[in-house]
Amino acid sequence: MKDKNLQNDYNSMSLEDLTQEANKLIENLETQKNLEKSIEKYQNLIKLNNIIEKKFQKDAKNINKKTQENILRITSKKNAKKTK
Repeated sequence: MKDKNLQNDYNSMSLEDLTQEANKLIENLETQKNLEKSIEKYQNLIKLNNIIEKKFQKDAKNINKKTQENILRITSKKNAKKTK
């Protein structure tokens, strides 16, 4: 599988699915006897880890933004009730 195709497949997956995929790669690597044959798998694991980090940061940013919006909405409702 080409590197770009691999990244596109990973980009379309959820964080949970990506974590499961990383765990599968790790389990597979732990059972390898010949480390030279597993270099490509290690590289894929590193790429997968980078994608997971980026998705996590993006999700955390979205959660932060939604939380701030909710806080503003709640405080503006409270302020509106106080002025009535």
